[in-house]
Amino acid sequence: MGVASYTQEFTCPISPARMFKALILDSNNLIPKLLPQIVKSVDLIHGDGGAGSIEQVNFTEGTDIKYVKHRIDELDRVNLVCKYTMIEGDSLGEKLESIAYEVRFEVGSDGGCDCKMTSSYLMLGDFTLKEEEIKAGQDKARGIYKVVEAYLLENPHVYA
Repeated sequence: MGVASYTQEFTCPISPARMFKALILDSNNLIPKLLPQIVKSVDLIHGDGGAGSIEQVNFTEGTDIKYVKHRIDELDRVNLVCKYTMIEGDSLGEKLESIAYEVRFEVGSDGGCDCKMTSSYLMLGDFTLKEEEIKAGQDKARGIYKVVEAYLLENPHVYA
């Protein structure tokens, strides 16, 4: 088993607190609303939404992925950090045991947000990830962030 970790960072004009609330604390409501063509629902299947809870993301028919389950490992509302692990789902396939994520929202130099995400892939056997697979996953994550950013820019009162 090997582990490969990748980090991506980007900035946006939204405050870190608003991004954290939208993307972490209220993602179960907001993401299906903003991306109904991709995400059918985000359901809390165990716990209260804090550390130890398990969420299931259900994707719409016609997408490559049917569902994934995330376990929330840490939820720091003060420092705006969330750590969670994908523990089940079509994205893991036969080659990955899990994917651990750490997402941080920090104040940017322009007063907006510096978003930092580290993904650690726990691979089964001697499997290695291809650069294009990593890039595709990062592009999807960035796309979700951009949709949320646009929504928050258009609705400055939401999560204020």
